[in-house]
Amino acid sequence: MAESTSYNELFERLGLVIDPQLIELALTHRSFAYESGGLPTNERLEFLGDSVLGIVITDKLYHHHADLPEGQLAKLRSAVVNAKALASVGRTLSLGSFIRLGKGEEATGGRDKSSILADTVEAILGAAYLDHGIDVARDLILRLFADLLVESESLGAGLDWKTSLQELTAELGVGVPGYVIADSGPDHAKAFEARVFVNEKHYGFGIGSNKKEAEQQAAATAYVELVAEFKDQD
Repeated sequence: MAESTSYNELFERLGLVIDPQLIELALTHRSFAYESGGLPTNERLEFLGDSVLGIVITDKLYHHHADLPEGQLAKLRSAVVNAKALASVGRTLSLGSFIRLGKGEEATGGRDKSSILADTVEAILGAAYLDHGIDVARDLILRLFADLLVESESLGAGLDWKTSLQELTAELGVGVPGYVIADSGPDHAKAFEARVFVNEKHYGFGIGSNKKEAEQQAAATAYVELVAEFKDQD
């Protein structure tokens, strides 16, 4: 897919018009800048956008979850502000068709690389902030990340469920989680099943193509079950 030469469609998807020079800079990957004789890249805007995104999401979570401690807020934020989440926003915007890429990156599928998409989203947020200020940038971020914010509430423990489950069991004083792993299938296509036991009681079950994936799923299930059980006891 070639680079789009008009940004009107992107502005429609953003619900916001950004100064032409700023949006062009935000979409200029270093590979394009290098091949074009050393043009400015989007990296400074990316740096700025990363900070703007962080403060907006942190502020939203802080006020929306008034009862959560700092550690839990940090986990929620990590579920929203991470490269995978940013790349998914970029794909929703079909951002790959607008990025100014060098021929080398173009040839290796750079328009759909998660790292490039994530960095470009941050650069666009930085451009929106410079052009329109924090209030408009906040509105843009909350629109683009609305679904991820909703999903983060169901995640609760963030992305590392095994660590979060261990922290939860320590907080509740119920012992250390233990994992029982079973595998099935041929060596080239094994499936793994994981079960979690806390104080000899079975809480979670997960499946995956490797042990780590199965354990993470099992830990997620166990976390939710434990929270529900102890909430009922309150």
